[in-house]
Amino acid sequence: MSFNISVLLRESAAARPDHDCLVLGDRSWTYAQVDAAADIVAAHLQDLGLQQGAKIAVQLPNIPQFLFAYYGLTRAGYVMVPMNPLLRAREMTHQLRSSDAEVLITVDMVAKEALKGARDAGDLTVFVVSTGAGEIPEGTRDFTELMQPRRPVPMAPTQADDTAVILFTSGTTGTPKGAELTHFGIYMNSTVSTDRIPIYPDDVTLAVLTFFHVYGLTSVLNICVRAGSTMVLLPRFDATAALDLIEKHRVARFSAVPTMMVGMLEAGTEGRDLSSVDRVVSGGSALPGEVLRRFESEFPRATVLEGYGLSESTSSVCVNVSREERKVLSIGQPLWGTRCRVVDAEGQDLPRGSEHIGELLFSGPTIMKGYYNDPESTRAALVDGWLHTGDMGYRDEDGFIFVVDRKKELIIRGGYNVYPREVEEVIAGHPSVSEVAVVGKSDPALGQEVVAVVSTRPGTQVTPEEIIEYAKASLAAYKYPRDVRIVETMPTTATGKILKRELAEQISS
Repeated sequence: MSFNISVLLRESAAARPDHDCLVLGDRSWTYAQVDAAADIVAAHLQDLGLQQGAKIAVQLPNIPQFLFAYYGLTRAGYVMVPMNPLLRAREMTHQLRSSDAEVLITVDMVAKEALKGARDAGDLTVFVVSTGAGEIPEGTRDFTELMQPRRPVPMAPTQADDTAVILFTSGTTGTPKGAELTHFGIYMNSTVSTDRIPIYPDDVTLAVLTFFHVYGLTSVLNICVRAGSTMVLLPRFDATAALDLIEKHRVARFSAVPTMMVGMLEAGTEGRDLSSVDRVVSGGSALPGEVLRRFESEFPRATVLEGYGLSESTSSVCVNVSREERKVLSIGQPLWGTRCRVVDAEGQDLPRGSEHIGELLFSGPTIMKGYYNDPESTRAALVDGWLHTGDMGYRDEDGFIFVVDRKKELIIRGGYNVYPREVEEVIAGHPSVSEVAVVGKSDPALGQEVVAVVSTRPGTQVTPEEIIEYAKASLAAYKYPRDVRIVETMPTTATGKILKRELAEQISS
């Protein structure tokens, strides 16, 4: 069946041509303008003589040119490889080589580093978007070449199960791998997610999540374009700037990771009119119940709904749908068309109940085809059509799914299993704690010891001993941390996930 994901943009442009698609600063772009820009980019890319299915890397922040490139190159029959603008040359070389990219579209502020990576990867054509924040290096081409008036070309006859995006995993637990996401899988995820948590054409969404990550690409960009609604772009997350934009544009909804929500709270909401916000979706990492409660108390009309997804599942596979139906600390129930299993170490299905913790497996139309050019990793992750997530959890009697922790982050202390999220949930309730991450460190007597790394709220102080006593009051003796480290900031990925692997390395060194 012929299908191309850029039809999302084309259909919304046909339905509401004069409605704003994008807002950045004082400028806005209508759906008709964004669709026309994608047509032009598609035509110019085809002029390069690339074969259908060629890989084009896009290394851009949340700016309009990301949409022009994404919908343009997929419309032309090419595959997008989103890349983080903060990558160093060595990391870029790995991703460009691994994906067989032939073209790179990057941005002036990182163009020099990007060009180094591209040169080491091979003979790539490099286009640079000029934002005024840097220079366009010699040996590259200006992105405006792809925006010159040009007669549109027909949409490429891609198939529904053709790869549309090769998206590299975040690499928090190892070397990033390129997940192949299909045109139909992206469409299904966008459509079903929109059905579960409605988004309306007149909604204004704040795009704080980076589009180069699956959460921002599918659960923000594609969903908004599917609905024909307006996105207010924030190229780089800043809590105060985000709050300013919410007030200025009367933002109705946004998706975020918990660290962003904490940042907004710490930036201060007093005296602001945040009453326009009614839907906030949290994902990317576990949402502490205390953060949810604080957020809803300071955003008077907001309902925070936690969901769960992976790069390998084209973003969401589970989500809570409303305040009335949600369960706090749960990731909700599977989306339509998605099935979930909870299995033990032998792959046997476990019964429902919090005492039956196992690995979460998912199957359905949004699951990746596999890891590009990596059959061994694909065989390990996909078994008989089921994606093995590496996340541990359980399903309760009502069918709600709870993530306990990453399989690889499980701490075994003296023969007892300690799930970091349970410890984090307790410590997060301390009035001085802003963020907390719990990791294990090697211990000669116990095998592993529990370590809590804590950052504090502005204007507060707390000692490690106070945190230990606070946790001890609510946790079994084998669970509470004996070692607490107070830090100013947590190391995070570009999408706001706390880098536990880096913390564990710092603690063990």
